Amino acid sequence: EEIIEEGTSDDKQENNTESETEPTAPQDQKPENNEQTNAEYIKPEVTVEDFKAEVYTAKSNLNIKDPKARIIEAPTFEIYKDGKIYLQSLSSMVPPIVLEPKEEEKVLDMTAAPGSKTTQIACMMKNKGTILANEIDKIRCDRLKYNIEKQGINIVEVINEDARNLGKKHTEEFDRVLLDKLGSGEGRFEVDDKHSYSNWSTSMVKDLGNLQKELIKSAYQALKPGGILVYSTCTLNKYENENMVEFAIKELGMSVMDIQLDVKEKTKGISKSISDKNVAKQVEKAIRIIPSENMEGFFICKLRK
Repeated sequence: EEIIEEGTSDDKQENNTESETEPTAPQDQKPENNEQTNAEYIKPEVTVEDFKAEVYTAKSNLNIKDPKARIIEAPTFEIYKDGKIYLQSLSSMVPPIVLEPKEEEKVLDMTAAPGSKTTQIACMMKNKGTILANEIDKIRCDRLKYNIEKQGINIVEVINEDARNLGKKHTEEFDRVLLDKLGSGEGRFEVDDKHSYSNWSTSMVKDLGNLQKELIKSAYQALKPGGILVYSTCTLNKYENENMVEFAIKELGMSVMDIQLDVKEKTKGISKSISDKNVAKQVEKAIRIIPSENMEGFFICKLRK
């Protein structure tokens, strides 16, 4: 996982990373209680200067001649290995911010691996409350456990189940649910990388849409009355996005909430083909993040049961 950045050594650190990882939330003081965790603080000895020093060392070891080039292999940094920081793409951080989890709440992350959003949610909750993090794939589930343990989080229970069954098993248990389903991945397509889109097909999009409807039903069942669901994908087509929101409104009676987010790449949900004006108005409250130099393409909608 390599981050290539341009700028001088005096620049403030800017993150350009894959969505596999993310930063923890800093606090001013190191807690005296050894049971407190990295999810609640970054140790005071980890400073910007320390980070720059490690970047300089990485450059030197790689024999980088250009003083403006900064090549960082983040997993080799001691502060990364120790779980004091976690790297994550900007777009990937948006769904938990929109979810707005609170301390002592009960939260379900339905498709949680590799753990970027799960650990972010735990930080926002200050490691207080309960998070049920699910991943259907066994190998990815193990990676999820590793990342959670590395961050020192102790409010997360990890399970390895089909998310379509969670609503029946945990009916009306959760205050908030995050359904961040890996879709057809159109937000990550790169023109110069045919592998990023070689598996895409219209039939794939249709199959994923049918699956996502089942997952939304399960999320709805798992929510308490008045609970909040954030539905997000890293894809751009309407079938996996606005059509799913329309389904949640019409078939499940959910209502779409406003999203207050100041992002220049943001556009509102597409509603042109929706004949019901009230439904169309709600769908427009969803947001689509257009791919840019800084952000991957994403779709986010906030719904209330």
